[in-house]
Amino acid sequence: MSAPLLQMALRVEQDIFVVRQRGREVAAAVGLEHQDQVRIATALSEVARDLLRAVGGADVVFAVAETADGRCHLHVDLVPAAPLPGGRYEPESGAVARLVDTLGVLTARGDTVVRMSRRVPAAAGALTAERLAELRAHLGASTPGTAEEELATQNSQLIHALDEVRSQRDELARLNEELEQTNRGVMALYHQLTEELEATNRGVVALYAELDEKSAQLRAASESKTRFLANVSHELRAPVTAVIGLARLLGDSASDPLTTEQERQVRLIRSSASDLLTLVNELLDLAKAESGRIEPDWAEVDLRALFGQLRGTLRALPAAGEVELVVEEPTVPAMLRTDEVLLAQVLRNLLHNGLKFTNRGEVRLQAEQHGKRWRLSISDTGPGIPPELQERVFEEFYQAPGPTRVGGTGLGLPYARRLVTLLGGVLELVSEPGLGSTFTVWLPTDGA
Repeated sequence: MSAPLLQMALRVEQDIFVVRQRGREVAAAVGLEHQDQVRIATALSEVARDLLRAVGGADVVFAVAETADGRCHLHVDLVPAAPLPGGRYEPESGAVARLVDTLGVLTARGDTVVRMSRRVPAAAGALTAERLAELRAHLGASTPGTAEEELATQNSQLIHALDEVRSQRDELARLNEELEQTNRGVMALYHQLTEELEATNRGVVALYAELDEKSAQLRAASESKTRFLANVSHELRAPVTAVIGLARLLGDSASDPLTTEQERQVRLIRSSASDLLTLVNELLDLAKAESGRIEPDWAEVDLRALFGQLRGTLRALPAAGEVELVVEEPTVPAMLRTDEVLLAQVLRNLLHNGLKFTNRGEVRLQAEQHGKRWRLSISDTGPGIPPELQERVFEEFYQAPGPTRVGGTGLGLPYARRLVTLLGGVLELVSEPGLGSTFTVWLPTDGA
């Protein structure tokens, strides 16, 4: 701490006014702002009055101290004229401590001191040793005013403070009014949004109810379609089988000989009936798949044996043009848990389609294991399928248009996809017009 700026004695009531005045002058001299000058002067007068009543006065010392962070503080030490009761000091007004940065009792230079401090703002001029010497000389040469002058100063400060309080009160009232208006606007917007949200919720609920109703109607229509297909197919199967049998009898060499025209017509009858029976069987399979009546028979299946059966079965089929069927041998071990009959149906269907629609090149069946899944791919060098039709080929009774029309019902691919889904896998298609198509079956190794 530097040498004291000013020292004075507090012994009589009149000295309280002088202490207050000199405290304000010192605060102004070191660069405290006007409000801080009033605060420290007020706190000093209150503490001085308390000490005058309690111990008969005190010696007041004003000094500037620099803290470790390089900031300067104005210290006002009041050394009581007699020991403090209990060695402690508590101001009568609890608001006094809020007027300064610190207020407390400590021991300085062997004396018990009541010290208050206020930080000097950074904007104030530097308090060098030369500057402090000038302030010390100026304060020592100045003469304190009279009590009447100090009272007039206090009244002026009080009026100024009241004006500030009134201005702040008016500003606060204005802000409160703006806040109330904002709150009213927010509440109005909240009620509007709430009403709109409730209206939207009612619309959504009504839409969901309509969707539920439509879904129920669609389920009923689908079940009706499935029952109709199953019933009609079942009813058609017996007479169609009978027609095929009668046509076979008519063409038997043991029967009466037929003319050339009659033989042609009997072959046409048998061919048409066979196509109709194929359609009936596919409709029955599709109806069973849609109704959920197909239950997979899970077992460990050796893909090498299954591929061998497919190779022998499909090589006997007539292929259009120069088409080679290539069934690659799976790598060992080639085991997965699935339904062998359903998987054979899927692969046979896809291979048969490839042979029907490919005029030149090859139809290839491959199997590769990827982690816990098997990838079974059937690729061909046929005409390919345009991107916009690649999902439609999985629709019932749909056949992609092409340069050649091959007989079929358009039910094989939808049925194959349902079977693959039933086996816990997926059926994918990648195709490009003019380059062929690849149907890929992904199946889990350990079943669904």
